[in-house]
Formats: sequence, C-alpha cells, structure tokens
Amino acid sequence: MKDKKKKIGFSHAWNGIKETVKNEYNFRIHLAATLVVVVCGFIFEISLLEWMFVFFAIGLVLVTEMINSVTEAIVDYIKPEYHPQAKYIKDAAAGAVLISVIIAVIIGTIIFIPSLYKLL
Repeated sequence: MKDKKKKIGFSHAWNGIKETVKNEYNFRIHLAATLVVVVCGFIFEISLLEWMFVFFAIGLVLVTEMINSVTEAIVDYIKPEYHPQAKYIKDAAAGAVLISVIIAVIIGTIIFIPSLYKLL
C-alpha cells in the first residue's frame, strides 16, 4: 500500500513539473538557459566541483521559479482583485527568483569566464 502512495505522490509531482513547463513562460526561459549552460559545461570540460555548483545554481533558479508561480496562482485564486498586500506577496516571490538568478549568474561567471579567456 505504501508503494502505491509513493507512486501517486511522484505522479502528482511529475504532473506539477509538466504543468509548470506548459503554462509558465519564464520557467521555459530558465530551462532554455539550463540547456545552454549544460552544453557550455561539456564544451569547456568543467570539473566535477564546478558541475556541482552549476547544478546547484540551476536547481535554485528552477525551484524558486516554481515557488513563484505557485505563489502567484494562490494569490490570484484567493484575491483576484487588486490589493496592495497581494501585490507585495507576488513582488516578493518574483524578487526571490531574481536573487536566485543573480546568484546563478555569479556562479556561472566564476566558472566560465576563465574558460572563455583561454579561448582568446
């Protein structure tokens, strides 16, 4: 019985990811950026430690984007009309995504800039 519940839970989780990809434009942008970064990682043959940081940064951005999407959906569901507090909640969630993206860009810069210099 426990295995069936685990499979159902995984099914719901996978469905949540699919729906986010389907419905959230910014999430698809982040996935495209992920593809570019992973390809660059292979081209520049980054180290195992660098891969760990890259995947941490990718995960951070994707998770915060999903949390932002859920936060916006909940706020719109509970408070469809404009309210200053609802705006703050949505703006703060979007700000969390921005912070995660800035962190990812810093990590990417630290890892990839030396490799780019080697090409020049």
